[in-house]
Amino acid sequence: MRAAVCTESKFTVADLPTPTPGPGQVLINVSRCGICGSDLHARTHADEMADLAVATGYDHFMRADQSVVLGHEFSGEIVDYGPGCRKRWSTGTRVVALPIVRHDKHPHLVGLSTAAPGGYAEQVVVQESMTLPVPNGLSAEHAALTEPMAVAWHAVRKGRVGKNQNAFVIGCGPIGLAVISMLKAAGVRTVIASDFSPRRRELAAVCGADVVVDPASESPWSAAPAKGRINGVTDILSLGFDTMEKLRRIPNAPWWYVFRLAHTLNAGPSGPVIFECVGVPGIIDQILTAAPPLSRVVVVGVCMETDRFQPAMAINKEIELRFALGYDPGEFRDTLHMLADGKVDPAPLITGTVGLDGIDHAFTALGNPEQHAKILIDPSSTAIAP
Repeated sequence: MRAAVCTESKFTVADLPTPTPGPGQVLINVSRCGICGSDLHARTHADEMADLAVATGYDHFMRADQSVVLGHEFSGEIVDYGPGCRKRWSTGTRVVALPIVRHDKHPHLVGLSTAAPGGYAEQVVVQESMTLPVPNGLSAEHAALTEPMAVAWHAVRKGRVGKNQNAFVIGCGPIGLAVISMLKAAGVRTVIASDFSPRRRELAAVCGADVVVDPASESPWSAAPAKGRINGVTDILSLGFDTMEKLRRIPNAPWWYVFRLAHTLNAGPSGPVIFECVGVPGIIDQILTAAPPLSRVVVVGVCMETDRFQPAMAINKEIELRFALGYDPGEFRDTLHMLADGKVDPAPLITGTVGLDGIDHAFTALGNPEQHAKILIDPSSTAIAP
């Protein structure tokens, strides 16, 4: 098969042996494969990412001097099964799969390990237990976005955004756009998106953002609806005074039970939920400094450098800070069906398609936010420019 092989940050299209599915594995023909931000990082920061993976307990992440077939956002068609499979679907069935396989009980990340070549190729091996048929005639292009949209869905779930809460998305690259789409699919009424790029702001609006802000000229925090907004710690203290004055008007009432009930129901005052989708040093600190009190910050952007922020700032505002990575099989399945049922439209994210010979050009094009958001690879295409 033909595949794009990355070695020392350089791509070469080569003829490789046809992959052989092992026990419990499936061979699929790749229809489409997305280029992920993780791929961009892995191409130039493989060793740093590998060191980080080792520190967190995963020993098989690719190194810069290794030859690896990238690609973990793919859709395709079943070609063959390995031994021990249940053979749930017939040859030619259109599928997607979680990008993880297991060899001798050791998990490997597809497209990010030499032991698990990815979807920048005509064929890829996946795990049968992690494979899902594509429902409702969903296109190969949209099915390939199941993986990045599942990342966004996991982040939105981790944010636990109430429908009446304001949600801020800081950074409208591919993951920020996906988060916007998933927030609207979850029924969140007000989504405020912020990005310096005019093109990304345009895409954010198409994805459903209710308010779109250029942070060079307007603060996203002041762009939120004013009703019920907590602007500072003084507002929280005033709320405490107002609440106690009302409760104390009732003679001999055990007012503390009202607080206990509010604690049980998690019904106290709350700020917005903020999704950090930039992933560069300094952004977390900027958000903690400017965000309203009682905010919940979900960090989705991947920063590969050491960063700094002031814990006292977050403490004084009682801000929650959460970090999101990946998804579980249930979230992946639910995302696929949200796409297939038309609850989420990933079309605005797709801005170009290339063949295997165009991957190097695609990586260069993705460096310009005014040009592209998500570029797909079609292994059967001869297109060089996205």
